[in-house]
Amino acid sequence: MRLFLNCVGTLKSGPERELMLRYIQRAATVGRAIGISGIVVREIHESRAKNAADRKLEESKSLRALVHGGMETICCDERGEMLTSLKFSELIGKKRDQAVNGIAFFIGGPDGLDQDLMAQTSLKISFGKMTWPHQLLRIMAAEQIYRAVTILNNHPYHRG
Repeated sequence: MRLFLNCVGTLKSGPERELMLRYIQRAATVGRAIGISGIVVREIHESRAKNAADRKLEESKSLRALVHGGMETICCDERGEMLTSLKFSELIGKKRDQAVNGIAFFIGGPDGLDQDLMAQTSLKISFGKMTWPHQLLRIMAAEQIYRAVTILNNHPYHRG
């Protein structure tokens, strides 16, 4: 199973991108032993439409185009369900055990994600009640994916 971080906006070179990629690379290395065949980060450009609704609609169409059949989709949204790291790892492990092709996580841009896209996903998760910039949310998502993979692999990284 592959995991995909599908993001609106481009994370520029620098410490944020390096940290995100470090977690992605670690997760890929540990994940191979437990059936996670890769973690892919895909970025789409922010829409230049004049109003927020049109921007979200354009961005959601681009995000949807990245998803193949048989993939589970999860939106990151401040109104979503707050999971513990253990529950998040159980979710990934369950989908792997169900032979799901992949899990596509959607991270929106400054305006968030289109309601139709969120309605079509199987789950909405939150990284807290606060609003996070997409750069930090990518790092947090990458770290939680790495943590989930280490939990599933009985690796000592997670000491909860």
